[in-house]
Amino acid sequence: MTRVLFIARYRNALMERKLELMAQEPDLALWLLRPGAWRDEYGAIAIQTRGQGYRTSAVRMLGKVNDPHRALYGTLTFALPTARPAIIHVEEEPDSLATLQVILARRLLAPNALLILHTWQNINRRKGPAVRWLTRLALRQANAILCANQEGVTVLREMTYAGPTAVIPPLGVDLSLFRPEAPRAPSETLNIVYAGRLAPEKGLDTLICALRRLGPQARLRLIGAGPHCAALAAEAASLGVQDQVEFSAAVSADQMPRCLAGADVLALPSRTTPVWKEQFGRVLVEAMACGTPVVGSDSGAIPEVIGDAGLIFAEGDAEALAACLRRLAESPELRRELGERGRRRVAEHYTVERIARQTVELWRGLLAARAQERGDPRAAAK
Repeated sequence: MTRVLFIARYRNALMERKLELMAQEPDLALWLLRPGAWRDEYGAIAIQTRGQGYRTSAVRMLGKVNDPHRALYGTLTFALPTARPAIIHVEEEPDSLATLQVILARRLLAPNALLILHTWQNINRRKGPAVRWLTRLALRQANAILCANQEGVTVLREMTYAGPTAVIPPLGVDLSLFRPEAPRAPSETLNIVYAGRLAPEKGLDTLICALRRLGPQARLRLIGAGPHCAALAAEAASLGVQDQVEFSAAVSADQMPRCLAGADVLALPSRTTPVWKEQFGRVLVEAMACGTPVVGSDSGAIPEVIGDAGLIFAEGDAEALAACLRRLAESPELRRELGERGRRRVAEHYTVERIARQTVELWRGLLAARAQERGDPRAAAK
């Protein structure tokens, strides 16, 4: 029996579905360590324990729980004496303080456990001396690093990491929840939706400019919150499209499928900055699973995720975005075709079942490689 300690900042039961699937493997014993509560700019969440087939330890977080680099777990041991893992799988960035915590705890309490880290980063950003030291330490300690996108592998190689990597997003889509709605009656209105942070790098000003070019038959719903909300409202008013834009508060995870399935198109107009570009765009695969066609900019991983199942435009180009949306407005057949392609693409690449299976296969491969190095064929067969 292989014992695995899984450390992740999961904030709702849907995110733990991957653990449930992995726990069904008869040769695995899983232990999840996660925050006991979640509070961010969208509000506070009391996390319910799901725990189907695996054990859970809920700990307090120190600092902002959604800060990927500076938040700390309120524990020194990470349940290592009880879990006694052969694998420690940590969905934390190599340059985070949380990863440093895990490295120190592993060194003291589980020095023989394999360590797997995760990264979203697809830009090799400049780092200060302390962060460079921490990153080098983490790269030396990691037995494998999973990346959310292909550029993440390139960045790791640039940072001289030579160990195993794989492009496996941390969260898959549950197709039983994210699914198409029943066909609706034809309408002359194009209902566009965006869901996520209302921040400058998300390029929503480009989307509002594109909306003006589409005319009054197009409507836009912005779901989320963030520092750019007031500026976006002012932009819509200045362009005379304020009556076509609806600002909606962030919705819960179980409400998101209906919001996406009820739209005619999902737009993700992200814009690259010197320190960030789109790292995955989870809302893309959720919309695709709902059969909703997607339009995205060419920032970061968006073209990689969409493939041939949506339309891509040059980031920051409002006219190009408007042209993509106009094509969809004028062709219900194109909307139907892209919706079907999107759901097929998610089924092939991004389901929670596939992500769980890929992760387990990676674990077994690492254990087999270690056993072979040690000349222990019995261990390799477990």
